[in-house]
Amino acid sequence: MTRTVVPPAIPAAASLLLATLWGFAIFGDWGRQAFCMTSLGASPGCADRIASVIALSVMVGVVAACATGVAWFARRTSLYGLAVAAWVVALVVLFVGGLVAQ
Repeated sequence: MTRTVVPPAIPAAASLLLATLWGFAIFGDWGRQAFCMTSLGASPGCADRIASVIALSVMVGVVAACATGVAWFARRTSLYGLAVAAWVVALVVLFVGGLVAQ
């Protein structure tokens, strides 16, 4: 049986790209624009509902950022999988919560 080794640069790059996407969705206001803007303008109650979804996504994003930071600075390549999974969960929380908030 052969074992394939994934270079640590691949999950590190994936983690940083997912972090960038999440950052734009949260801090660049992409999430609020995507789920609350209609052709008539912003829905009044949607902004309040999406704010709680964003807060939950930020909590997951903090875990992801810590895992990415520890994996990067402590050279713990085993944590990159956790970091990538946490970024994906943060984005899924934002997406599913945004759909519910609509």
